[in-house]
Amino acid sequence: MSEELVAFFKVLSDANRLKIIGLLAQQPYSVEELAALLNLKASTVSHHLSKLAKVGLVSAKTESYYNVYQLDEKALEIKSRSLFSQESLANSVSDVDVDAYDNKVIKDYVKKDGSLKTIPAQRKKLEAILRYIVKSFKVGKKYTEKQVNEILKAYHEDTASLRRELIGYKLMKREGGGGEYWRSE
Repeated sequence: MSEELVAFFKVLSDANRLKIIGLLAQQPYSVEELAALLNLKASTVSHHLSKLAKVGLVSAKTESYYNVYQLDEKALEIKSRSLFSQESLANSVSDVDVDAYDNKVIKDYVKKDGSLKTIPAQRKKLEAILRYIVKSFKVGKKYTEKQVNEILKAYHEDTASLRRELIGYKLMKREGGGGEYWRSE
């Protein structure tokens, strides 16, 4: 689907093609009429129309000696709905490593033993580190504050800050003031 999306945008990346679409949105035109309106050669307009027809945006019908082109509004609506659906857009990034940023931050901030060199001050980097740390807690298991601190101590001596940030970023939840802690799902 991403090849189709790229082809669609390539066709629309030309200013003259966008003008042709704009004109055809108002009414059908022949190649000669479009050429005169856009101050282009008829062969250039034909080339643009063939590209637009290839992705299903325009269609032609014969009227006496001329081919008259029109915008296929229904096809445009269907194509835009399918190309820009959440599923289609998600598929266009299926080969992207969504953990690449986290992995880079972890590589920069974590020592060989797994502990932190420092707690990042930058929010995005801190969030990546917290996602790394929260993996030490089992989903569904309840922990006392002492147990949480013991686990966090392996990462950094400032367990209070890490604990507070895990709660703040909603990666962990807590019951009451210092009661039980658990990992959010």
